[in-house]
Amino acid sequence: MTQSVGRRTFYLEKNFGSSRFFGCIVAELSHTMNRPDIIIFNPDQWRGDVVGHLGNPAVHTPVLDDLVDKDAVSFRHAFVQATVCTPSRCSFMTGWYPHVRGHRTMHHMLNPNFDEPNLLKVLRDNGYFVWWGGKNDMVPGQLGYGDHCDQKFRPTRADYERWGVEPSEGSHGGNLAWRGDPQGDNFFSFYKGKLSREDGGKYFDGDWAMVYGAIDFLRSYDGDQPLCLFLPIGYPHPPYCVEEPWFSITDRDAIPRRHEYTRWDDKPSLLKGIRDGQRLTKWSESRWQELRGTYYGMCSRVDHQFGLVLDALKQANRYDEAAVFLFSDHGDFTGDYGLVEKTQNTFQDCLANVPFIVKPPAKVQAVQGVRDQLVELVDFAATVYDLANIECGYWHFGQSLVPLFRDPKMAHRDVVFTEGGRLRGESQASERESMAANTSLGLYAPRVSLQVEEADRLKHTKATMCRTRNFKYVRRAYELDEFYDLRNDPGETCNEIVNPNYAEALREHQDLMLQWYMQTCDVVPMQTDQRNFSHA
Repeated sequence: MTQSVGRRTFYLEKNFGSSRFFGCIVAELSHTMNRPDIIIFNPDQWRGDVVGHLGNPAVHTPVLDDLVDKDAVSFRHAFVQATVCTPSRCSFMTGWYPHVRGHRTMHHMLNPNFDEPNLLKVLRDNGYFVWWGGKNDMVPGQLGYGDHCDQKFRPTRADYERWGVEPSEGSHGGNLAWRGDPQGDNFFSFYKGKLSREDGGKYFDGDWAMVYGAIDFLRSYDGDQPLCLFLPIGYPHPPYCVEEPWFSITDRDAIPRRHEYTRWDDKPSLLKGIRDGQRLTKWSESRWQELRGTYYGMCSRVDHQFGLVLDALKQANRYDEAAVFLFSDHGDFTGDYGLVEKTQNTFQDCLANVPFIVKPPAKVQAVQGVRDQLVELVDFAATVYDLANIECGYWHFGQSLVPLFRDPKMAHRDVVFTEGGRLRGESQASERESMAANTSLGLYAPRVSLQVEEADRLKHTKATMCRTRNFKYVRRAYELDEFYDLRNDPGETCNEIVNPNYAEALREHQDLMLQWYMQTCDVVPMQTDQRNFSHA
């Protein structure tokens, strides 16, 4: 890197856009072409390295692997803009970074009353029939779903009877005896294990119901409007639990080794606080491998469910011309650094890097396989608008991925960003609502209890990640910054922030972050106001 004016200009245009990229559409398709169906399969908390075709030797993802081999493009280096559910979804459904409108908490969602758009509403307003099955974590619950979709699916008793199943409790529900002694070392581990029904029937939780509902819809839809099917399912979000055959499908001995810290004093204080609260420091490696194997099995189940949706698309003769997206909202620790679950303000690759796979419509030229460019999930909405030939009507920061479909070597981004946390006194961003609901014995208490603290050393400090191909810089409002050499330390275990050998690289990343904030700090509405009252 260099800090010359020419290089800085190159970074601005390549990573933060010119008028071509900031605009709401990059017209790659003829406006006379029929708009493709948009299928969005959106698992929760699937880390990017737990995919077979990206080199993981243990996980079974045959559907994804075959799809990428024959029809799709997989982005190896796809990064979320927030490492928890709602902020990430608000970002990828708009093309806005979390700081643009303050979406840094689970309790601030995309509100149409505040002139906040989202992809589903834009598609619906442009003639799509939008079907939504699954979780929310995106729009305000008090306002309902009427502005965002034509059908919000909820299974009925008639659905279960037609499917020939009885509903099972979700992963968070039922008897909580699996957590064990409140003072024990499994109570906050999220490890539940193998799922089964006492009556011996088929395990059929909410995710299965949503998948079956999507299949029914695809088989029965006979309208003239193009479809948007949005399927945000719950797995592989912990608790770590899954039924057979997926519980036993993973060879535990083949799972890659966990990353571990040798020192904690130069790492974010939130991590050490969570480690102490989760009480997993005495776990044996075999217990960790069992937890990780269960998580891998959850991913394998999601892969299978995705295959069922693809089969339904084919049976409905909608597969070829559909644009199919699979990606997660963020990743999961799954034992790395001795932690489980995730955080709001740390950005290890296990949390920030996710699977991102796209099957373009058949009429769009594409070379199947894996891409190595850095991409952000803000690029998702831009890609949909491009494929659908829609001018979205608002300013955003995504860059369409359509050019990368046909050219595996085309340049895209050289830097990606993720952010989260809060300022002192910013209690509305602390998830105080979650703490009140969970109490000190709730599964999330070791993390959320630290987020609501107002100590001298704020553990839930506001933070931002700037990641290039070789380095990762994290700036923190009230704590020591972080800098990692990803070439020699891919697990991000050695913080080089005070190492003078990295001073120049550190300055360059600080400059990149400043440029990014300047370019993306706000959005000006496309419709302008009159300066004076009308006399009419």
